[in-house]
Amino acid sequence: MNTMSVKWLSLLQLVQLTCYFNSGSCGKVLVWPVEFSHWMNMKTILDELVTRGHEVTVLESSASTLIDPNKPLAMKFETFPISLTKEDFQNVAKILIETWMLAVKDYFWIHLSRMQQLFEEFSDIGIKICSEVVSNKKLMTKLQESRFDVILADAVGPCGELLAEVLKVPLVYSLYFSPGYLVEKRSGRLSFPPSYVPVMLSELSDHMTFMERVKNMIYVLYFDYWFQMYNEKKWNQFYSEVLGRPTTLVELMGKAEMWLIRNYWDFSFPRPRLPNVEFVGGLHCKPAKPLPKEMEEFVQSSGEHGIVVFSLGSMVSNMSEERANVIASAFAQIPQKVLWRYDGKKPDTLGPNTRLYKWIPQNDVLGHPKTKAFITHGGSNGIYEAIYHGIPMVGLPLFADQPHNVVHMTAKGAAIRLDLETMSTEDLLNALKEVINNPFYKENVMRLSAIQHDQPMKPLDRAIFWIEFVMRNRGAKHLRPAAHDLTWFQYHSLDVIGFLLACVATAVFVITKCCLFCCRKCASIGKKGKRD
Repeated sequence: MNTMSVKWLSLLQLVQLTCYFNSGSCGKVLVWPVEFSHWMNMKTILDELVTRGHEVTVLESSASTLIDPNKPLAMKFETFPISLTKEDFQNVAKILIETWMLAVKDYFWIHLSRMQQLFEEFSDIGIKICSEVVSNKKLMTKLQESRFDVILADAVGPCGELLAEVLKVPLVYSLYFSPGYLVEKRSGRLSFPPSYVPVMLSELSDHMTFMERVKNMIYVLYFDYWFQMYNEKKWNQFYSEVLGRPTTLVELMGKAEMWLIRNYWDFSFPRPRLPNVEFVGGLHCKPAKPLPKEMEEFVQSSGEHGIVVFSLGSMVSNMSEERANVIASAFAQIPQKVLWRYDGKKPDTLGPNTRLYKWIPQNDVLGHPKTKAFITHGGSNGIYEAIYHGIPMVGLPLFADQPHNVVHMTAKGAAIRLDLETMSTEDLLNALKEVINNPFYKENVMRLSAIQHDQPMKPLDRAIFWIEFVMRNRGAKHLRPAAHDLTWFQYHSLDVIGFLLACVATAVFVITKCCLFCCRKCASIGKKGKRD
C-alpha cells in the first residue's frame, strides 16, 4: 500500500470516528453503479458521503472499469467475479457505442429500431452480471451481515432494486434520463404531458408548433407502447425466481424511496414533479482550480482575445483526418488561442494558435476568465460546467442524449448547433465568431448561470440531504405517491370514465324510453278520444 493510500485511510477513519462520537448519524451506503459518465456523477455524490463520515461500499464486477489505479480510493470496493473479462466488456461497450453513433445517421424508424437492439444487448449483459451477484452466496451473506442503511443505484442499470428487496434496505435512485422517459414514467410515476414536455430524444423544445406536437405524440406512443428499454420478460422472470414470488422489474423499481434526477431548470424545460423526486443537475460543478503551469502560460498568451475550448468527451478523442483538418483550419482563422482535446494524428492545417491535449481539466479551463467559447459534443456534464461558468457553446452532438441536450441550449439562446460530419470550415468559423462576438449568447448563458447559482441549497448538498434523510428515517414512504398502487387503467381513471359514461348512457336510455312511452301513451289517448 502506497503512502497516499495510507494517508487517505487514516483521514477516513478520523472522519468516521468524529462523526460517530459527535452525532452518531454516520451510515452504511451500498452502491450499484453504472459505468462511464454515469459513474462520474455517482462518484461525486459518493466522495461527499465519505467526506461526511459515511461508510460507502461500491459493488463492481471483475470486468468493471470504475477503479482508477492512479488515484487513492476514498471508498470501499467489493469486487465480485463474473465470466466476462474486462477486455471483453470494454470491447462490447465500445462496439455498442460505435453502433449507436452510426445509427444516428439512419432514418428515424431505423435509428430507433437499432437503438432498441442496443438496449436489448445491454439488458442481456445486465441480467448476466446481476444473476452472478445474487447467486454468489458468500457475497450475499457478507452484504446481509453488513446491515446497510441505504442502497444508491443508477436507474439505467437494473439490479440495485433487486438487492434492495433481498437485503430489505431502502433504495435511492440517481438518474439523468431514460429513452422516452420510460423509467421515470413507468417506475417513478412522473407525469410528462406531451402538449408541452418534449420526449427525450425527440429534439424538440417546450414551445411546439402543431406539427411538432403531432411528432411529440408519435414519440410518446412509440416509446410507451413499442420501445423496450430492457427485455422485461427476462427481467420479470429472473426477479420472480430470485424472490420466489411473482414480481416485475417495474414493480421493484417503483419501490424506490427517492429519485435524484440529474437535471435542473436552467438546463431542462419545466415539467411536473413529485414529492419523492429531487432535481440535482450540476451537482458535479465546482469553482475552477489553477491550471497546470504550461497550460496557464499558453492561456495567458492569448491576451485580450481569450481562448476557445474544444472537447468531444471521454468516449470520443479521435476522428477522421478529413474532419480534423476542417476543424483545425477554422481554428487557425480565429484570433483566440484554442485548447483541443484530441488524441489522433496532428492535422496538416493546424495553426500556431491551437494546442492538442490528450486530456484537459475541463471544469478548470471553462472556469478560467479568458475562456470565450466551448465547443462540445453536448454531454450533460460538459454543458452543466459551461452553464455553471457562463460560457456560450457550439454544439456538435454525436449520439444518445447529446442532440437533445444541444436543442435545449439552442432553445435557451446559449448555443449554436452544427453537424460534425457535414459542417464546413466556414460553418464552424461563423458559428465561433457568432457565439464569441454576439452578446446575445453570453447574456443568455450568464442568465442560466445565475439560475444555477441562485439556489437555497447546492445541488450536491440536496442530494446528500435526501440520501441521509432516507437513512435516518429508514425510507420516505410519506413522499411516495399512491399512484404506485394503481393499475394503469385506474391511474388514467379509465374505470371511472367508463363508469360515468355507463351512467350517462343508462340515464339517456331510461329518459329516452320514458319519453317514448309517454309519447305512445299520449298518442293512444289522442286516438281513443277521436274515436269517442
